[in-house]
Amino acid sequence: MKRYDGILLCSDFDLTLTSDTYKYRDGDDFFAPIPKNNIAAVNEFVARGGTFAVVSGRNPDEIALLRDVMPIADLCVCSNGTAVYSISGKRPVVSFTMGRECEKVIEYFSGFADEYSYLRVTDGDTPDCFDVCGRGELHLSILIETMRRQGYEFQVSKPEVIYKEIDGVKCEPIERMVADVPQAYAGAVIEKIGRRRGVLEKMEGSDRVRLEFLVPSRGLFGYRSEFMTDTRGEGIMSAVFEKYEPFRGDIPHRSVGALIVYETGETTQYGLFYTQERGTLFVGSQVPVYAGMICGANSRPGDIVCNVCRKKHVTNTRNAASAEDSLRLVSVHPLTLEECLEFIDDDELLEITPKSLRMRKRQLSHEQRAKNAARGIK
Repeated sequence: MKRYDGILLCSDFDLTLTSDTYKYRDGDDFFAPIPKNNIAAVNEFVARGGTFAVVSGRNPDEIALLRDVMPIADLCVCSNGTAVYSISGKRPVVSFTMGRECEKVIEYFSGFADEYSYLRVTDGDTPDCFDVCGRGELHLSILIETMRRQGYEFQVSKPEVIYKEIDGVKCEPIERMVADVPQAYAGAVIEKIGRRRGVLEKMEGSDRVRLEFLVPSRGLFGYRSEFMTDTRGEGIMSAVFEKYEPFRGDIPHRSVGALIVYETGETTQYGLFYTQERGTLFVGSQVPVYAGMICGANSRPGDIVCNVCRKKHVTNTRNAASAEDSLRLVSVHPLTLEECLEFIDDDELLEITPKSLRMRKRQLSHEQRAKNAARGIK
């Protein structure tokens, strides 16, 4: 028996197998160069009994060209996840077509919900609003990313877990999380999970430590990126639903406020330079923004309205261009989809388009938010 017998390894293509993503024209190569160490790793994995499959948004004819480079499996997932394709048979094994209207997408995923209880979709408070229930952060992220790649523009609110009342007691879903990390980083992982109401069940190993926790599902929202940072990219984690248990108490969500755009326009180096003193920026210079949009995280509790579109006034002794050229931004930290879902609060939304992710306040007007705050309305 070989070392990797029975193991299936799936990988994306662009920016995973390759270090770049592009498609030549006029009959040239379809792919960016694949690093030699990646090709060698796949060859060794397959030689030791493993099966390597490609999961990509590309079409099947492009994926088939990979067989000249490395030993990939006959079946692949292609066309933005809409088909499982047999390369040798040159036909789809499983496929579906997604409509251009949101209702058709919802109906498609609802079909799985009826049979497998993986996804549940119900009408929201308004005709253009839906309540979507999934199996966790990853499941919902896949749905969001799929709709985004199909060209939809929509907004999502802060994710919430589904509570149940069992024998008169409020209960919440608990997941069993398994983490495999270097011993030097085990302490940081245990500390972070403890803050999220997780309980350490088992710990074993020496150089690499295997940790098992029982963690509330709400405690794992957005933790994956934090986990990779704490373990310097060397950690591996997975989680699966375990059971319902009595509510474990509040989990600190966000200890900082948001930096909110004052007016609609385009960000300037001058405006961002004086805003970065207040916290972490999510947008760079010359980016279109609108009033009520979140452009960064405040270093302290509470929201601050900032004028990131402010320009340096021109005088007889100086000009705007030279003034902005001398200003340098410390850093800009664009958030991923998962990080955005963790960051937004109850009074905020995540606006998703095929090209961008933008966080915003539900109420865009600064004056109206101030009035609502005075009345105790979120």
